[in-house]
Amino acid sequence: MSKRKLTKHQAWRIEKIHKERSERVNKRSEKAEEILQSSDLGSETEGLVLSHFGTQVEIEGTSPPYKGITTKCNLRANLGQLVTGDRVVWRPQKNGGGVVVAALDRTSSLSRPDMHGRLKPVAANIDHIVIVIAAEPLAHANLIDRYLVAAETVGIRPVILLNKTDLINDTNRESLDALLSTYQGLGYEVIRTSSQDQNGMESLYTFLKQKTSVFVGQSGVGKSSLINQLLPGIDIAVGELSTKHKTGTHTTTTARLFHIPKGGDLIDSPGIREFGLWHISEEQLLNGFIEFKDHLGYCRFRDCSHEQEPGCAILDALEKGLIGQKRFKSYLRIKQSILEHT
Repeated sequence: MSKRKLTKHQAWRIEKIHKERSERVNKRSEKAEEILQSSDLGSETEGLVLSHFGTQVEIEGTSPPYKGITTKCNLRANLGQLVTGDRVVWRPQKNGGGVVVAALDRTSSLSRPDMHGRLKPVAANIDHIVIVIAAEPLAHANLIDRYLVAAETVGIRPVILLNKTDLINDTNRESLDALLSTYQGLGYEVIRTSSQDQNGMESLYTFLKQKTSVFVGQSGVGKSSLINQLLPGIDIAVGELSTKHKTGTHTTTTARLFHIPKGGDLIDSPGIREFGLWHISEEQLLNGFIEFKDHLGYCRFRDCSHEQEPGCAILDALEKGLIGQKRFKSYLRIKQSILEHT
């Protein structure tokens, strides 16, 4: 299916937004260059991007004498898009503030496409993606699979965190156990927690130590409540769960990095209901389903679509039970969603 053709008004609106965005970037760059030409800047030092605010970033110094000190900084031109978790070189101003002059290489980067299909980085230098699900709202396997594919595509290890275990009852226990056993059988780590009765919190503390992790998941799964437990005193706004629709309100508007007192860093990202994967290729999608990997390259036809062709190694593995039916159907759904956006 081809992309929907834009109306003249829609095309004009998009062009207008792009022009305004470009003008803001130019003004930001001009301001940064003006500051750089002044004489009140200190020497270069390294820092960590904690968050992004419009035309500025909040930097935490990582080396003396600014280690642990946060500073709002302007950005020098041609730095690219900085995100939470980026490591940078910046120069402090004598009267406060500063300018980021260089971005250091990333070890990893998590991105997702925006509403217009453009790939947008979310966070950088991540060790783990923590996929937060809950007993309520009901966890959907296809959404989990999208996160897992995204993690596998960028080479960031995922872990599944089942939160709100205090809400597990005779109605949802069997389905949740079946859901999680599928992923555990594939080798994915699963952590169970409850911010209400503290169940499993010590296991979560242990896992997060000495790592930088990003929390992702639907609204209403309790990410903010978990972070309030991990970071006492932060008091992140918690969206009330709708009792009618069992969906949460979006409470986080921008990604932000926090230091956990017991060790490790975490990045909280805006809640999203669906993780778009329109930017990845079919080959990347296939490799994102880790149980498919041993069977790739063995189909009779090189251009096999893995849907109905004779001699398909994926379908053969499916018939033998080496690939689960639900995971295969999830793959087909994601594949179709990608085709609809190309």
